[in-house]
Amino acid sequence: MLNEKLNWRYATKAMDPAKIVPRAKLDAILQAINLAPTSSGLQPFEVFVVTNAEIRAKIRDAAWNQAQITDSTYLLVFAAWDNYTAERIDAVVNQTHAERGTPMEMLNAYYDNLKASYLPRAAEVNYDHAARQAYIALGVGLVAAAFEEVDATPMEGFNPDAVDEILGLRAKGLRSVSLMPLGYRAAEGDWLNGAKKVRKPMSELVTEIA
Repeated sequence: MLNEKLNWRYATKAMDPAKIVPRAKLDAILQAINLAPTSSGLQPFEVFVVTNAEIRAKIRDAAWNQAQITDSTYLLVFAAWDNYTAERIDAVVNQTHAERGTPMEMLNAYYDNLKASYLPRAAEVNYDHAARQAYIALGVGLVAAAFEEVDATPMEGFNPDAVDEILGLRAKGLRSVSLMPLGYRAAEGDWLNGAKKVRKPMSELVTEIA
């Protein structure tokens, strides 16, 4: 069951660099990320899969020396659009028309309203919105990793400006949002491995309104 996989997963603190995640499992996780829902289907983010050792060492330096960044098999960097633009929204419209055959008149009626709402807003407001969409995909990626029994750690503990510079993200109109190393937990050295998962009682989390 999915919940059994989610109970198995945890934010892995130590990964075994000798245990390699198969490429097929990475591809399955990336496909799940691609299938994540986003507002108006815009997918306003990109995912970078970093395996280059030198680049990962630089990112580790920008992330408080967290070892998972270099000990994992793959490092995923989620980077959100720095702003919404007419060109970016039009690209979604054109792809939707090409793949679904939805009439352009119908698509433009919806997305022109979207542009009227998004484009006048400050870039920082739009970036914050795009970043929230990236977090939805991050969550789906974590679930997919658990389903594949691959360890993953969601990370906000890094200097985004430094990571943006290391990966040249600003030139691409992107800003780093979160890191997610993928690997296998180490047998030793991880204080969280085997610890009881602590969550709110369902009675405190869920309120049913009939």
